[in-house]
Amino acid sequence: WLGIDKDTPKDKLSEATYFACMKILAETMGKLPLKLYQSTENGILKADGMSEYNLLKLRPNPYMTSAVFWSTVEMNRNHYGNSFVWIQRQGTKIKNLWIMPSEDVSFVIDDAGLFGTKGKLWYRYTDRKTNLQHTFNSDEVLHFKTSMTFDGIVGMPVRDILKHTVDGALESQKFMNNLYQSGLTSKAVLEYTGDLDNTAKERLRKGFEDFASGSKNAGRIIPVPLGMKLTPLDIKLTDSQFFELKKYTALQIASAFGIKPNQINDYEKSSYASAEAQNLAFYTDTLLFVLNQYEQEITFKLLTSTKIDEGYFWKFNVGVILRADTKTQIEAMS
Repeated sequence: WLGIDKDTPKDKLSEATYFACMKILAETMGKLPLKLYQSTENGILKADGMSEYNLLKLRPNPYMTSAVFWSTVEMNRNHYGNSFVWIQRQGTKIKNLWIMPSEDVSFVIDDAGLFGTKGKLWYRYTDRKTNLQHTFNSDEVLHFKTSMTFDGIVGMPVRDILKHTVDGALESQKFMNNLYQSGLTSKAVLEYTGDLDNTAKERLRKGFEDFASGSKNAGRIIPVPLGMKLTPLDIKLTDSQFFELKKYTALQIASAFGIKPNQINDYEKSSYASAEAQNLAFYTDTLLFVLNQYEQEITFKLLTSTKIDEGYFWKFNVGVILRADTKTQIEAMS
């Protein structure tokens, strides 16, 4: 009756804090424009003349805009621990970038050198519809992983680290849902001495419920037969610190993702002087590592060795989230 049973949905995305953290990180990646730069003797210059620039800036494949593409990659990276993008090339040029379902990709390390170079990493993708397997070498796949990796190859999803925490949060939410749906706080227990058959018990229960329900009986005294006692069933969530535990669980989940309490609307201990300071803390504590991984992988896999030697590199423009307010911008430019 507490609503804690095997039927509780185990989809982690249905847990509010988990979903909010995933949404924040995914949408943040979608907000950041990806730029191509070149380091020269005259400083760092924008290099937007290459064909790959428009591909990554506007539409990595025919079905996705750049914002949707990178937010989807980030969603997979956090939920599954690893995100994979197949680089479809046409000759020496990149034609499209395709996101492969993370659950359908496995790793193969060629220890014996059967495919050529000994010790090379390969990715095996199994198409669910055709059951065909496609094998790609590491140069054909962009691989983004979480920071939780013990071998530097396979990332661990946050949901596995927080399995019991997230499952507990799902159970508590179902308990709350059942509590409101059943009106448990307004029910009562009828105590009596003796033995009644099922028909008599059902008639007694129905009589009390009919009298207690409806606006016509609001405020009236409920008549209780002699020898019986009606005790309100009073469950106080505050007595069991239910909300405090639920809040603590939310903070644990957010902390595992690197999300600040203020980003999940917990301003109880907020010490930031401005929104700009909040964004800066989020960037340095959470996004900096993630962006470095993206930029290094994209630069190494999408640029030729010649271009890298010439100083070309990809970088996300974080100015969109670190932008100061109008007054500060005017003061800085004056």
